[in-house]
Amino acid sequence: MPKNIITPGHSPKLTKVHKLSIAGIATLGAAALAFTAAPHGAQTTTNDAAVSQAPVAFGQQPIKDVKASITDRMAGASLKAQSIAAKKAADAAVTKKNAELAKKTAAAKAAQDTRTKEQAASRSVQRIQVETVAAKTYTNNVDGWIHESLDIMKKHKIPGSYHGLYKNIMRESSGNPHAINDWDINAINGIPSKGLLQVIPPTFKAYHVAGTSWNIYDPVANITAACNYAADKYGSMDNVNSAY
Repeated sequence: MPKNIITPGHSPKLTKVHKLSIAGIATLGAAALAFTAAPHGAQTTTNDAAVSQAPVAFGQQPIKDVKASITDRMAGASLKAQSIAAKKAADAAVTKKNAELAKKTAAAKAAQDTRTKEQAASRSVQRIQVETVAAKTYTNNVDGWIHESLDIMKKHKIPGSYHGLYKNIMRESSGNPHAINDWDINAINGIPSKGLLQVIPPTFKAYHVAGTSWNIYDPVANITAACNYAADKYGSMDNVNSAY
């Protein structure tokens, strides 16, 4: 009977040759499995086959930290957006408030400028009125009457000079505003000449100048009416050298 036959109930004793044969068969089987699993055309080494046989470990603990990190980032982004929106709203409110304040300030300044201009204009008018009143103050004598008459004549474009008025006043009445002629033809006809320039009532009424008295004996009214008549008949009182 051969020595390597295993009988029942007897544990075989592996020789060194048997052990080496078993190890070689196991190695060849693993290599064959690795080669079969590799894709067509791919090169697989024995080391790769050995690595592919290594067990892969999977953790059983849930990945909580990753989810929390994403949530935190989202929350942070939301807070940042809210902060930006709040800042924009605050800036807009400040801008609106500044615009309203600037508008009110401009309106107040415009109103103040208007008041200042009105006050300046009022002072100017008052000053002109005061100066005008001062300029229109005349002495109550022949010199004053002539100057006042000349100012009125200038407004109404009635020609005449101080010298022309003065010489005729002196010739007609010697400067007496109440002088009256009771002997010439006019007196004979019942309409005597009166005043500084000896004007008869019908002439005084026809050539009366607006703004002067209707009293024929008023010096200024008498002179101005007589000059108005002389301008119409002779061109100017300066051209009158005798009774008229």
